[in-house]
Order: sequence, then C-alpha cells, then structure tokens
Amino acid sequence: MKPDPDQLDFFAAPLFPVREAAQSIDLERFRARVKRAMARAIRECPYDRPTIAARMALYLGLASISKATLDAYTAESKNGHDISLARFKAFVRATGAVWLWDEIVSDDGLLLLEGDEARLAEIARLEQERRKLTAELKSLTARPVNIRRGRT
Repeated sequence: MKPDPDQLDFFAAPLFPVREAAQSIDLERFRARVKRAMARAIRECPYDRPTIAARMALYLGLASISKATLDAYTAESKNGHDISLARFKAFVRATGAVWLWDEIVSDDGLLLLEGDEARLAEIARLEQERRKLTAELKSLTARPVNIRRGRT
C-alpha cells in the first residue's frame, strides 16, 4: 500500500536541519567523529586506500602520500595524527565525499549547501521577502489615500 502523500512521516529527518552552534568543542569527540567520517568516506569510495592517497598527492602537488599516513588519519587510536585542512580538502576531492564538509561545520550551527541547493535557499529567501513586501503593501493600501495638492 502506498503512503498518502499528504500524511507526514514522523521519522523522516529534515533535508536541511536547523542547527545550533555548540558552546565549546569536545576535542576528543570531534577528532573521533572526523576520523570515523573519513573512514566511512573511504568505505563508500570506489577507490582503494593507495589510490585515494595517490589522488590526494596529485591534488596537493606532492610526490606521494602513503597509505600508512591515510590509515593514521582515520585511526581513532592515533591521537597525534590529525589531518591538516589542505590535506582534508584533498581527501574530500579524492574520495568525492563532499558531505564531509557538512560534518565539519555542523557543530558551528552551519549547513553546507551544494550546487542548486544554494539557489533553492535564495529562492526561499526571496519568496519570504516578497511575502513581507506584500504584507506591507496590503497594510498601506488598507486605508484610502487622500491627495490634497493641486485642488482649489
């Protein structure tokens, strides 16, 4: 049986969730979350780890990045091996996992919009502005306008 299109799904997650900025960063939790997300990106990527490392090196203009380095970036047990921002960007490109950026900024109350999602947000903003202007016009036109100039 097909669900009624007018019936809401109580378990559906919003596509664009509203987020609040965290007051502080729990460094260990953040570090572990990033490493788990990167490990997930590798699992979902069609390339193996050595290929991902090679693609990262290519993006960064480096001779090479080892698979061991990539493994250290994703191992929760390796506390001293945090990935730099430049290498993280290369990792995102190498794996195609642009959703990782959203994972990084979510604690700041931010939401990553990609491609046409930004245009959709701008359309919604303009629609909201139009509704506000329509309400202002309605308020102004609710009373008759009496022009007294030019009458004798």
